[in-house]
Amino acid sequence: MAEPSKDNHDSNDHDDHGGLGKYFVVFAALCVLTGGSFLTYSDWWAANFNDQVGWAFMMAVSCTKAMLVILFFMHLKWEANWKYVLTFPAGMMSVFLMLMLVPDVGLRMRRYSEEREEHRARTPEEQHAESEEGHSHTGDKAASHKH
Repeated sequence: MAEPSKDNHDSNDHDDHGGLGKYFVVFAALCVLTGGSFLTYSDWWAANFNDQVGWAFMMAVSCTKAMLVILFFMHLKWEANWKYVLTFPAGMMSVFLMLMLVPDVGLRMRRYSEEREEHRARTPEEQHAESEEGHSHTGDKAASHKH
């Protein structure tokens, strides 16, 4: 019986994955990144940074955490290069799908019906302006609702 060649990759051989210690390091990194996300809700963060920096930081942390989970816990770091054949087309498709929704989201308020405009959510500024307008015309509104 011939001995197996050492050049063949044994599917049960996980020595190239770095052992259990690497998973604990990734877990610690995920914990630190999660702590960084919670930091954006602190009073210190609000005093030193604006909201846009907080959102950008949280998105960067989220993408980094997703990358760590995908690479190490889902073992994609050690997969063959065929993973790119599946990943890039799916990523391009998701970007195109999001871009196709931009006109609908950006232009949705231009085509409101009267009823939809009447019942839509208002910004705080609009609510304040409507309440001031309502105080000056309360008699007119009451008369129009009686008919």
